[in-house]
Amino acid sequence: MPDACCNDDRTLAVLRLRQRGTLMKVLWINAVMFLVIAGAALYGRSTALLSDSLDNLGDALTYGLSLYAVTGNQRAKARVALFKGALIFLGAAVVSGQIAWKLAHAVTPSHEVMSLFALIGLAANGACLWLLWRHRSEDINMSSVFECSRNDIASNLSVLLAAAGVRFFQSGWPDLLVATLLAALLLRSSWRVLRGAVAELRGAPRAS
Repeated sequence: MPDACCNDDRTLAVLRLRQRGTLMKVLWINAVMFLVIAGAALYGRSTALLSDSLDNLGDALTYGLSLYAVTGNQRAKARVALFKGALIFLGAAVVSGQIAWKLAHAVTPSHEVMSLFALIGLAANGACLWLLWRHRSEDINMSSVFECSRNDIASNLSVLLAAAGVRFFQSGWPDLLVATLLAALLLRSSWRVLRGAVAELRGAPRAS
């Protein structure tokens, strides 16, 4: 029996070490990509690209929180997931505010900038998704992280679609349309993460 406990402890320690290593890598990738894509969004005047950059910022913050949660118990991981859901919701609110402003102040973004940096973001987020794939079903902490990364891939592809629309129509409407869809995707993801976190909190034993 003691041997079995020791083996379980060693297995858990190895799992946590693997999770921490992966989270550190994807945290730095997203932190760098936020700075790069946010600058490109401001330069190219693209709301869809700004939404993309906010995804990266939110992910960098949540990956940092997830590093803390790796060594926590079930309730601690659920609380962190709850905060992650709130951050995703905040990102959706910021994008929605930008959309409202652009509706009042018509702007045609640069489709060249949108395309280039959406492709760069797609490559970076593809690497993150590949790193996180093996962790996607390990616990609520890592599954919510995987959810964030999967959203980023959809976001990058949507920005590419918006860039093609801006080029074809010579208008900012495709950018705003895609930004609206991305905001809706963020809201849906936020709901899923928050619902999962609440379910975990209800089922998790309280610390004595």
